[in-house]
Amino acid sequence: MARVVCIHGIGQQHTGEQELRGSWHPALSDGLLRAGATTALAADDVRCVFYGDLFRPPGRTLALGDPPLDASDVEDGIEAELLLAWWAEAARTDAAVLPPDSRTLARTPRAVQRALGALSRSRFFAGVALRGLVLDLRQVRRYLCDPELHDAVQQRVADAITERTRVVVGHSLGSVVAYEALCAHPDRPVHALLTLGSPLGIRNLVFDRLRVGTTGSPGDWPGSVRNWTNLADEGDVVALVKDLRPLFGERVRCEVVHNGARAHDATRYLNTAEAGRAVEEACRDAGEAGA
Repeated sequence: MARVVCIHGIGQQHTGEQELRGSWHPALSDGLLRAGATTALAADDVRCVFYGDLFRPPGRTLALGDPPLDASDVEDGIEAELLLAWWAEAARTDAAVLPPDSRTLARTPRAVQRALGALSRSRFFAGVALRGLVLDLRQVRRYLCDPELHDAVQQRVADAITERTRVVVGHSLGSVVAYEALCAHPDRPVHALLTLGSPLGIRNLVFDRLRVGTTGSPGDWPGSVRNWTNLADEGDVVALVKDLRPLFGERVRCEVVHNGARAHDATRYLNTAEAGRAVEEACRDAGEAGA
């Protein structure tokens, strides 16, 4: 039973829980070292909840690669709107990306094509194939809008969080999954939530679609959590809104970190002193420091 439960984001359909833990655990251990923490995490103290396989089409094998997708596969609504939002944010942080103009904001098929072309030249999406970008958009839309898939993901998180869990870490879309899970299970004794490169602050596309139980509403405090730390790199296009406090309250500790060229990389976030301090504080509050 893990003290730290980690939840991955988009684009992980070809990995797995053990592979993710193999990179996330040492990165988080380095973050604890950077923070001068006394807490030590053994490998079995960290569990990665994996749900990427739910996005893999049935009957595929890794040798076939991703399906050939292009601009015509970007659906109207949340996929197209999120794509344009990423374009605007990439242009704000990267001089190589031409910004969208007012006509582009009409979300026409031509605008989608221009957005994909612009993002292909950005540092943030360097090395991401067009089909991969389209698949990432699709995963966000499906999690937010497909109740059956949403519930399947949430069930895996609920099964992973136990009475020993002290910290839940959510990266990218995983931060949305984590927030919803903690709101849905306020009885779980989780001390801290750590969100990394989170899109939770995107008002119309993500925040307003959050599921927080039958009596809750988006912006509610996540369950039994005492401390919530949100880390964002200034160049992280996915984390469009770096400061979550206007939507979730002043108790959220929001910090900007510097991840270099890999602004959205989960391990770059985890090995920071800021991430290490968040985990150390949660374990110390639970009386487990040095365990």
